[in-house]
Amino acid sequence: MDGTRTWARIGALALLWGATFLWIELALEALAPVHVTLSRCVIGSITLLVACRVAGQRLPRDRSVWGRIAVAAFFCNALPFAMFSVGQRSIDSGVAGVLNATTPLWALLIGVITGAERGLRSTRLCGLLIGYAGVVLILAPWKAAGSGGWGIVAVALAAASYAIGFAFMARHLVGTGIPTISLSAAQLVVATCLTALTLPFGGLEPVEISARTMAVVLVLGVVATAATFYLTYRNIAAEGATNTATVGYLLPVVSVALGVVVLDEDFNVRIGVGMSVVLVGVALTRRFTSTDPEPSSPAPAGTP
Repeated sequence: MDGTRTWARIGALALLWGATFLWIELALEALAPVHVTLSRCVIGSITLLVACRVAGQRLPRDRSVWGRIAVAAFFCNALPFAMFSVGQRSIDSGVAGVLNATTPLWALLIGVITGAERGLRSTRLCGLLIGYAGVVLILAPWKAAGSGGWGIVAVALAAASYAIGFAFMARHLVGTGIPTISLSAAQLVVATCLTALTLPFGGLEPVEISARTMAVVLVLGVVATAATFYLTYRNIAAEGATNTATVGYLLPVVSVALGVVVLDEDFNVRIGVGMSVVLVGVALTRRFTSTDPEPSSPAPAGTP
C-alpha cells in the first residue's frame, strides 16, 4: 500500500508539475515574466493560507523558522519561478520541462557533497545517468547548438535551484513538527514578498488582462503552484529530497506531450525514444530506495 501511495503522489506531482510549463507559456502571451512569477506566488499563497485556515493550522511563529523558510522560498520558489518565466520567452515549454529534468542530478551531487547520500547504490546512480542521457537525447544540443541562448541557461539555473531548495527543506524544515500545510503556505508568502522586490525590473508596465489570461493565471497559481508545492513538501517528508527530485525525470514526458498537443511544438522519433530512456532511468532510480538513507525521517510527522 505504501508503494502504491508513493507512486500515486509521484504520478500526481509529475502531471501537475509537468503541466506548469504549458501554463507559463500561455501566461507569457499576455504578461511579462515578473507578472507571471508574482501572480502565481500571490494566488498560490492565498490558496494555501485558506487551506491552512480550513485545516485549523497556524503559520510558524518562531523567527528562526521564518529565517529558514526565507532561504527555502528563495531557492525553491522565487528564483526558479522567475528563471522559468524568463527562460520560456525564448524556448518551448517542452524544452523547459526537459531541462528541469536535470534536477535529480543536481540533487544527487548536493546529497553527496553534504553527506546526505551515503552508500549510494550503483544501480540507482546508473539510473540517474541513463535518465540524463534520455534528457540529452530529447534536447539534442548537437542539433540546436546556440538556440535558446540565455533561456536555456535560465531554466538550467532553475533546475539547480530546485535541487538546492529540496535539500535545504529536507534538512531544515521537514520533520520539525510543523504541519506541512503551514510550511508550504508560509514559504509561498515569503516567495511573494521576494518576488515583489523585482517589480521595478520590468514589472511596472500596465497590462490588459483578458478572461482567458485570468483563467490561465488562476490555474497556474492554484493548481500548478499551490497544489504542486504542497505535494512536493509531502513527498520530501515521505521520500526525501533526492527521491522527490527524481520526479523531474517524468516531466519531459508530460511537458513535451502537452507542448505537442496544445501548442503544436515539435515531436519526432528522437523525442519519443528519449522519453522511453527517461522512463527506464526513473525505474532504476526508484528500484532501491527503501534502504537509501535520507536526510530526514521518512515518516511525515509534520503533516496534518
